[in-house]
Order: sequence, then structure tokens, then C-alpha cells
Amino acid sequence: MRDGFLVYDTHAHLGTARHSGRRAAPDDLLRAMDGAGVDRAMLIPFPVVEDVRASHDEIAAAVRAHPDRFAGCACIPPLGPGFACEVRRCAETLGMRALKLQPQYHSINPIAASSEFFFAAAVEHRLPVIVHTGAGAPFALPSLYILPARQFSDLNIVIAHAGGGIYAAEAIVAATVCPNIYVELSSLMPHQVIEVASRVPSSRLMAGSDLPESLETEMGKIVSIALPESARRDILWNTPRRLFDGLAPDAG
Repeated sequence: MRDGFLVYDTHAHLGTARHSGRRAAPDDLLRAMDGAGVDRAMLIPFPVVEDVRASHDEIAAAVRAHPDRFAGCACIPPLGPGFACEVRRCAETLGMRALKLQPQYHSINPIAASSEFFFAAAVEHRLPVIVHTGAGAPFALPSLYILPARQFSDLNIVIAHAGGGIYAAEAIVAATVCPNIYVELSSLMPHQVIEVASRVPSSRLMAGSDLPESLETEMGKIVSIALPESARRDILWNTPRRLFDGLAPDAG
């Protein structure tokens, strides 16, 4: 808890990143979370890993060991072999709560008919899609997720990083025209968070860190900027708690 607010970090990477060599272990994240007053985190594999199944198994083990602190998200190369089987395993056996799309590494065009299978799999297994936006344009442009959000009306899509700052206005437009699009606010400047919150209901906004070094900054900006208390409670806890965990909001 931080300044009286329960805090849910909806974008935390666990495991070993093949592309950067970074390593984040459960104990590393727990220490960072405790230091920043974070109660719960959504664990996501790094975009490129040596072994996708092993990465998911590591996240599932962390969730089993700390079910009150962690939830898990799958990240599977859509065009690789075994996509459908791994989505099913993650949802039905490992209990994952979301599916990550990483456009700059996964190389699928979200508005192409050939990509519909990805969103259909998420709907089948009732997994919200967390999509990286910003770096990796054009497939990482927030506006491109309007079409799949409309086509798959039962699917909730989280625009992670809110377009990476430079495309924050696109994230606002996407969430404004699609009630099943949510916005995760990591990487935005405080004034951009205020702008997003003025146009998108706080019931569809959430906070994320991306990396442990950013936890203090990302959660601190939500606590400190000029937002109604009810909006801060939604962003920091209520929205992700309802979307990912299916639980009622905190009364405050």
C-alpha cells in the first residue's frame, strides 16, 4: 500500500531477456514492490526469451508461491509453432490471466485478416490482450487496435504504455471510440496522464512499471498528480483488480 492506496503494477517483466540479457527473479521484484508500496503485480515474460514454455513455467511457479502478490500473463510468438497449444496450456493449466502481444517482435499486423486467430484465441480463453504500443510502429500504433476491438467485442484490449507518450493522443482516441479498450499509463509524463484521465474513464485506466527501476516513478506519479481520489483508486487498483482478477473494487 502506498499513501493509503492499494497498488497493482499491471506491467512487470519476470525471467531472462534474450535480447538484452536482463534478468528479473521473483525475489528481485518482491523487494522492488515492497520498496515502492506495490501490493500486486502482473508478471509478463520479456519480449524475447530462450524458451517460451520455461518462461511461462517460471511465472506460474512465482504465482503459486505468492498468489496474493502475483498474477501471470502469457507471451507467445503468434507465428511460431504451437501457439494455440501454448495459449491453452497457459490459460487452462497455468492459470494465466492475460495474453501479451509484442508487435515489434511478433510481426503481425493487427488489422489483417491473417491476424484474427490471435484475438480469437484470446476470446476463446477469456484472456484480455495486453499490447505493447509506441516503439515498433506501425503495428504498435494504438489506433490499429480499434478494428480488432470492434470485431471482437467480447475481448478487452489493454493499450500498454499508452502509445509510449508520442502516440498518447492515439491511445485516447482508441479508448474513446471502443469501450473494450483500456489504457495502461507507464511512460507518460504527468501532464499526459492528466489529459488521458480527462477523456478516458478511470474504470479503464491502470498503472504499470515495465521495469523495477521505474516502479517508484510510475506509481509515484499516479499518487501525486492532480486527480480525484476515486480516479487514483481505480488506476492503482480497482481497474486491474476487476479486469484481471475478476474481483470487486476496493471501497477505499
